[in-house]
Amino acid sequence: MSFFDLKGTLKPLTALKQFGKKPHTIEYPKVKKEAADRYRGFHFNDLEACIGCGNCSTICQNAAIDMIHIEGIEGINGDSGLRPRIDHGRCCWCALCVEVCPTGSLSLTKDYLYVSDDPDSFLWVPGIDNPEGKNNLSFTSDEQSLNDFKRISMPELEGMERVKSFAEVVLGYNEEQAREEASRCISCGLCTEACPEHMHIPEYINAIATGNDKDALRIIYDNNPLPEMCGKVCTRRCEDVCAIAVRGEPVAIRWLKRYATETAISSDITREIVNPVIKEPNGKKVGIVGAGPSGLTAGYYLALRGYDVTIYESNAKAGGATMYGIPKYRFPIESLDKQIEYIEKIGVKIHYNTTVGKDITFDKIYKESDVVFMGVGFPKAWTLGIDGEDAKGSMQAVNYLHEINDGEEVEIGNKVAVIGGGNVAIDAARVSKRYGADVTILYRRRVQDMPADWEEIEGAEDEGIHIVPQAIPIKVIADKNGKVTGIEYLMAEMVPDERGGRPKPVAIEGSNKVLEITALMGAIGQQADYSFIEGTEYEGKIKVERGRIVVNEDQQTSDPKVFAGGDAVNRTADAISAIADGFRACKAIDKYLIEK
Repeated sequence: MSFFDLKGTLKPLTALKQFGKKPHTIEYPKVKKEAADRYRGFHFNDLEACIGCGNCSTICQNAAIDMIHIEGIEGINGDSGLRPRIDHGRCCWCALCVEVCPTGSLSLTKDYLYVSDDPDSFLWVPGIDNPEGKNNLSFTSDEQSLNDFKRISMPELEGMERVKSFAEVVLGYNEEQAREEASRCISCGLCTEACPEHMHIPEYINAIATGNDKDALRIIYDNNPLPEMCGKVCTRRCEDVCAIAVRGEPVAIRWLKRYATETAISSDITREIVNPVIKEPNGKKVGIVGAGPSGLTAGYYLALRGYDVTIYESNAKAGGATMYGIPKYRFPIESLDKQIEYIEKIGVKIHYNTTVGKDITFDKIYKESDVVFMGVGFPKAWTLGIDGEDAKGSMQAVNYLHEINDGEEVEIGNKVAVIGGGNVAIDAARVSKRYGADVTILYRRRVQDMPADWEEIEGAEDEGIHIVPQAIPIKVIADKNGKVTGIEYLMAEMVPDERGGRPKPVAIEGSNKVLEITALMGAIGQQADYSFIEGTEYEGKIKVERGRIVVNEDQQTSDPKVFAGGDAVNRTADAISAIADGFRACKAIDKYLIEK
């Protein structure tokens, strides 16, 4: 036998050396193979962290994700109530959905094994069908995410430079800054739901991002005739629910609206860009009491629908609290004048210096109009209700701001105290600072409890205004001539609320302090003035409860012919809510008169 024959005979026996060794294979699927560290398997979603923005569904190239309602998850401001469902028959595990998730709730796991003969069973709701989320890998750190979490800073004047004049503090974005900031928007639409007016926010921001500023302006004017005002002083509840804000800074929605509206430098250019369709006159008349944001909005959109609209305004200028209550370093008169002029050119007639109940009766307006809209606002200030409040130099902040904006001179001296923590208090303090006074704000709760916009609070502090929290005023001190010289106050401790609300301030006995001042301004709240219907037949027909006019969902009062909106109706006390009231009333009035 040759060597080669022998080797061939013995070769099968060499396999015996494998006995006792571990196998190279596994009993799949009984034994699971551990995936690599960065393997992309089934999705997991933290259902509590998810806000249902739908960004994952939008970016999915395979249409493998849809957004569905899940039992037990309620939609609230900032949360759509929807959650993603994944079709694993379509998914290619690219992880784009994970990388664009603004909250970081969505991730991929290393789990990959699932066997079924039912194709519908491959539709999974991450976080429910795989509730534990084992071995989940997050690809959504700030550095790895496809979202941009950092806002483009808004240029503004320095704090101590600002107090030298009433020049506008915020300088506005230039074109490059606006485009870059607008590109941060993921178009989830949560902002639209939170906005009282339901403005088309993602649409106009996308127009800005793509360089279509004129389209942005047209979109904005679709349901807001005072957008430049909103672009400067809106309370921006839309930004509070911005999906990007969960892990970063919200998109600067307000400033982008400002940018778009400032591209039209005059009312003529605004009308040319917007080019609204004005219907033929329909012969119906609408009388409006008050040229504030709600009255102007109702008047504008009713005029577009062919109605003969007349607004009766007691002041020399329109705008209500936005004209006479907001300082001009925040909202220049020119900005408002441009918008009012545009509204008048559309066909809205405004009778200035016309006080209803004095220069014209409400009865006359009622009888000469097919419908009446009341947008009377909250012009009357609450008093402090403490001893000595009637001293010379003691005034209400809202009256002070009105007089200053009306061009009057008000003597305040060099040491001013403002009582309150809302925007009116902050505005009065910052205006006083611009007139050279040393200003102190006394607020009965903590700084974090102040209802004023946080930007305004920071602005006041930057300008050198001193805020004393947990201070309860008890007495105004005056000299023998009746001129205010000081304010006495007690310090307070914060006591937990039994009902779970915010802590209550309780005065500390014996903690009396006196602040020397030359002027005192109260800013603790305001109320409406209904004197024009008091003592008339309308006092009973138009129902008022707790100081506010009662309306239904269409802004209609207990008198079917009368509608109302703004601060005298809703408790939000901001311009955008008043605008929303006016727009809603316009649609309801149009329907009411058509059906009548």
